[in-house]
Amino acid sequence: MNLRNAALAASMALIAATAQADVKVGMITTLSGGGAGLGIDVRDGFMLAVKQAGRDDLEVVIEDDQRKPDVAVQLADKMIQSEKVDVLTGIIWSNLAMAVVPAATAQGKFYLSPNAGPSPLAGKGCHPNYFNVAWQNDNLHEAAGAYATDSGFKNSFVLAPNYPAGKDALTGYKRFFKGELAGELYTKLGQTDYAAEIAQIRASGADSVFFFLPGGMGISFLKQYAASGVDLPLVGPAFSFDQGVLQAVGDAAMGVKNTSQWNKDIDNAANAAFVESFQAEYGRLPSLYASQGFDTANLLISAMDKADVADADAFRAALKAAEFDSVRGDFSFGDNHHPIQTIYVREVIKEGDVFTNKIIATGLSDHVDAYGAECKM
Repeated sequence: MNLRNAALAASMALIAATAQADVKVGMITTLSGGGAGLGIDVRDGFMLAVKQAGRDDLEVVIEDDQRKPDVAVQLADKMIQSEKVDVLTGIIWSNLAMAVVPAATAQGKFYLSPNAGPSPLAGKGCHPNYFNVAWQNDNLHEAAGAYATDSGFKNSFVLAPNYPAGKDALTGYKRFFKGELAGELYTKLGQTDYAAEIAQIRASGADSVFFFLPGGMGISFLKQYAASGVDLPLVGPAFSFDQGVLQAVGDAAMGVKNTSQWNKDIDNAANAAFVESFQAEYGRLPSLYASQGFDTANLLISAMDKADVADADAFRAALKAAEFDSVRGDFSFGDNHHPIQTIYVREVIKEGDVFTNKIIATGLSDHVDAYGAECKM
């Protein structure tokens, strides 16, 4: 058994030992296939916080959605109807979130998102029982657009996968980028060959490239882009420059600027302790996704300290208060239950043999998402 699996087994054994949990959490996340690294990191961050809290009134049931909306819906139905969970969490992909969250909250369940933040759930489709602990999908891309403008870029080529988060990504970038677009492309979700897109970039006359291609898509694109000889500056969100991605991409990512609300060098006690304990538990540096899973669990635990989940109004108020030590530092929710937070600009560097990021600037301070005004609750 490897270190990661042994640590998870120990964590799950701790939770399973409880005779009767007062709060039952259903985690539906991606643990297999091309996006597995994201879900594994969310799971591991969440379970680390649960283990550290030492609670005997919390049970976590974990299932793999295989990055398939129909599977996610089936799992959510099972967890709500058979497992009788109080809280759902874990979904990585926005198309899966749109398939699961509205139905879950309509049935009175709380949903805490550790990642996906599609715009409909921040605006007209908001719900009192839905809290996003990561970001609204546009946010990191908005900061990238602001950074590109501040850097003097005038003519960006932009591309993203054709699914809700991809559309939110380009919308966010364009909202804050003050130049022109040399080209705009939506690629296939899960695509691995970007030769045609890189050829279009080469011929476009662009002075910069913005892309949102999370997980394995970003690995493929960055390697192919580096091999192509196209030397236009790249700007992107953290999703294509996170710990797991960087080790797979290698030197092709060096020096690239990317945006994130978290990094391992954010200077606060909670973050320093998280980075150290995550490495000790799992034998690797934490990622953005791990930090989001960790914060999500600690938000939940903070609400459990103040209210009974059976008292929905009180528990909702306890979640909204967000009285926990976030690894990001200051953390609060807007009226639509999405974070108000600072988003940083990072640069890919190498520390010894490990590729990682360092913060070099602030992209947007105390940023509020663009859809809150549409939320009526």
